[in-house]
Amino acid sequence: MSLYRDTGVVLRVQKLGEADRIITLLTRRHGKIRAVGKGVRRTMSRFGARLEPFGHVDLQLYTGRTLDVVTQVQTLDAFGAGLVGDYERYTAASAVLEAADRLTPEERTPAMRIYLLVVGALRTLANGEREPTLVLDAFLLRAMTQAGWAPALLECARCGEPGPHRAFNVPAGGSVCPTCRPPGSVSPAPETLELLAALLHGDWADAEAASAASRREGAGLVAAHVQWHVERQLRSLALVDRPGDDAPWPADPEHGADNASADADPSPVAR
Repeated sequence: MSLYRDTGVVLRVQKLGEADRIITLLTRRHGKIRAVGKGVRRTMSRFGARLEPFGHVDLQLYTGRTLDVVTQVQTLDAFGAGLVGDYERYTAASAVLEAADRLTPEERTPAMRIYLLVVGALRTLANGEREPTLVLDAFLLRAMTQAGWAPALLECARCGEPGPHRAFNVPAGGSVCPTCRPPGSVSPAPETLELLAALLHGDWADAEAASAASRREGAGLVAAHVQWHVERQLRSLALVDRPGDDAPWPADPEHGADNASADADPSPVAR
């Protein structure tokens, strides 16, 4: 029996037998793994509640023949407590988990940067530091960059000519100049591409000043880009609630960005 420890985020769970579950986690050192949580569906389970989606845990496992087995679990961050009572935060966080699952298709392939992005996005959402949809789109852009599929925003995806350009084509890789523009390209507003560039680079002042129309248009481009490259639809994205006005967010100053925890994860999404 080979024991090992790691920290990870629970992406999803599946029932197994009468009382067990298969837990899919994105871990810091081992990438995505699937492990069995024995007896976690029983009422008296020692750590069943710790192995739920959105949980950030430190765990010990031993290597099994087909699936590893969880033997110990300690909660590092119970992000779910700050998400389940708010529809916008919950659906955005669900989309973060689903996207992370799709962007790490190979098990046991290290994906530390995506892991850090997931932890940072969940922490930001759970603390209510920023508008959930902006956090989600920032996560998707940065995770796609780490996966090698960064969209071109301020230059032509085909010839590299500096922009900004008025056309955007997902199969081509993003913005395209008039010479390289293929049929079927869309023409987003310049403000929309500026918003996406701000989210990608962490310029939150500009991102939060963007209009609701730019946010909705940018979200559509990001969703199309992600789903094109992962070659399947992300079901959680259809449930995400997009704000319909330009009112400042959040309405409750208690949850402002100035109240970010001093020991927050250094992931770029949290900045």
